[in-house]
Amino acid sequence: MLDEDTRPPATADWRHDVYRVLKEHAVKHVVYVPDAGHSVAIELAEADNEMHSVVLTTEEEGIGYLAGAWLGGERGALLMQSSGVGNCLNTLALQACARFPLLMAVTMRGDWAEFNGWQTPMGRATDEALKLMGVMTWQADAPEDVAPLLHGAATMAFNGDAATAVLLGQRLIGEKKWVK
Repeated sequence: MLDEDTRPPATADWRHDVYRVLKEHAVKHVVYVPDAGHSVAIELAEADNEMHSVVLTTEEEGIGYLAGAWLGGERGALLMQSSGVGNCLNTLALQACARFPLLMAVTMRGDWAEFNGWQTPMGRATDEALKLMGVMTWQADAPEDVAPLLHGAATMAFNGDAATAVLLGQRLIGEKKWVK
């Protein structure tokens, strides 16, 4: 667990920062729908004997799972893609009513240099949709922003029973190419 006033510095690879910050905040449950942008954090969580990683069928399952983890005295985080945010909108009412910590890391699609038009509508609406449901959001577009933003979001979630999300911009992940 982090000491007060501790702000984790960025490392050379933001993908490792996601896992490292979760670990520093005593996250014991990492729930996710498989996503290339989160692949390093997912692999590290799966290899960590102190973390329980759970593959979800759909993202909204993660909100209920994390509510249960918190009721059981443990912290968790939901890793998903921006398209999964649309699946969670109604389920975010659970957090709004029950006020448990909800930490989300969201890799963005439909953002900068998107090749798949189906990703664009939800990608463009992600930030506003989360905010409409009472979720505090921050966007990281540079590798050095990931660790401090995720640390701040985790602190606000776990110390204030808040819903928070760090949006990991597509510029971090890199341009995807359509392969024919």
